[in-house]
Amino acid sequence: MIKRKRKKTSLLLTLGTTALLIGGGATAYWVLGQKQELSRIMPAGANVVPQDALVALSVSTNPDRWQQLREFGTKESQAGFDRTLSNLRDRFLTPNGYNYQQDIQPWAGKEVTIAFLSQQTKSPEGKLTQQSSKPEQDKQSVVIVLPIDDPVRAIKLLEQPNSPLKQGNWVDRTYKGVQIKEIKVRSTENYSATVLDRRFLVITTDSKATDRAIDAYLGGASLAKTPGYSQALQQIEADRPFAKLYVNIPAAAAVAKNFQQQVSPQGFDQLQQQQGLTTTITLEKEGIRFKSISWLKPNSQKKYIVKNEAGIMPKLLPADTLMMMSGGNLKRFWQDYVQGAESNPMTPFKPQELRNLVKNFSNLDLDKDLVAWMDGEFSLSLIPFPHQSKEDSSSLNSGAGVVFMVKASDRSLAEKSLEQFDRALANKYNLKVEATKIGDLPVINFTSPSQRPKMSHGWLKDNVAFLVLGDNITDAIVPQPKATLASSQLFRNIVPSELKLNNGYFFLDIDRLGIDLTASLLTSLLRLSPDPNTQRMLRNSILPTHAVGITAAISDARSTRIDIFVKLKKVEE
Repeated sequence: MIKRKRKKTSLLLTLGTTALLIGGGATAYWVLGQKQELSRIMPAGANVVPQDALVALSVSTNPDRWQQLREFGTKESQAGFDRTLSNLRDRFLTPNGYNYQQDIQPWAGKEVTIAFLSQQTKSPEGKLTQQSSKPEQDKQSVVIVLPIDDPVRAIKLLEQPNSPLKQGNWVDRTYKGVQIKEIKVRSTENYSATVLDRRFLVITTDSKATDRAIDAYLGGASLAKTPGYSQALQQIEADRPFAKLYVNIPAAAAVAKNFQQQVSPQGFDQLQQQQGLTTTITLEKEGIRFKSISWLKPNSQKKYIVKNEAGIMPKLLPADTLMMMSGGNLKRFWQDYVQGAESNPMTPFKPQELRNLVKNFSNLDLDKDLVAWMDGEFSLSLIPFPHQSKEDSSSLNSGAGVVFMVKASDRSLAEKSLEQFDRALANKYNLKVEATKIGDLPVINFTSPSQRPKMSHGWLKDNVAFLVLGDNITDAIVPQPKATLASSQLFRNIVPSELKLNNGYFFLDIDRLGIDLTASLLTSLLRLSPDPNTQRMLRNSILPTHAVGITAAISDARSTRIDIFVKLKKVEE
């Protein structure tokens, strides 16, 4: 019996050991697969870039991709693009005796990473704090990481007798066992170069940046170890991306020009809850696609409400809509807008400015009388006035009207507010208020004795209220458009559709809106200076663009997603 028991024990032990080995092997295989997956989507040199970098940009080194990029734009924008590349080459390669095509490209990896660092002040708790003055330019440094695909060829180039690293006033030093070469090019500009484990060539603009890169590579805080970064990359993974961008939101905000003078301490504290933003950039036949995600720090008090309820607005607007931006919940959007205005000097309109505008125009309280019942989907759009003939239907000749829509959660409260609105406008501006119907839907028109209706409001189906500014626009949306924006070919091609559940859209038809009007619109939305130089800069930047489409969504309690597609003109067009 003892033998039988031993055999049984031995058998159980063998089976258990086998199961453990199989399970352990499967676990190890899974862990290895996860590491390989992360290694595949991580930017080259992410473990070399210090974690407190302001910005990190990884760009493909494939010549075919760069040629594809050069197909977009105009001859003028292409010339500007070439000048930018020349400036980068002249700054980092030519002064050091290197030619990219001859000396670097034969052994370089599939992408190069450029990171911008800056000295930052930290509190005793380790949090970033605002700097008392504008950072000096020479305190910002650049780290360039070139992966080495052919170590033999790279080392041979770097160590040959006539190599620039063997000539001139290069000085050798060692940091944590790593050999470094440094040279002073100008009184304010130094260069430092080192090779890490025959895997990366690292070039920086100062010695401290090199030391920080080595620290990151030897197990310190690197971009690759940034909390939430790898998970964010997995959500926006793209096939053969041209570039990957990372922005350290709180660090970049802390050193932005004049930023600390424009943001309140409370707003700055809000920014410290942000972790970062990362984007994958992909070149496509008709333009460029951006997939972005921003996320909060793991210990942030702030959290997002995960509700993606947008979708109906493009179905309520006509196919010839020039611009539309929409969201899933106006009340929540306004609350977030008010809170975010404290930490964002680029906010288009300050909340109190909007409150004062509504009060002066209609005697209504924006928060109590309007936003209180507007916790449904909403949109703000530009719709062209009806064309007089078919000949002018391809361009914006007769102007455009503004259409605002919002789904009401409390219609009785909404109707009381709108009645107050009607009385205020009638008394204040001597307008005639006319109640009518289009089909079975109620519409209120505002007219002056000598003019046609200039403003209207009313109700669509499903408790959607609308306000129209402009002649004959109401007929385009009531009772419903004959052809909708959602069904138009341009909207379907431009606006990203991957985020089936989303929190809003942005659509802009630049071809039909026109360059000047688009520049003016963007100036208003971005709160930029209306001076001629700013307008000219905007016109030059948007000139090669046909249209822009954006889809936004709340991914989870700590991250938001934005997908953008920009349809670009090509040089031969």
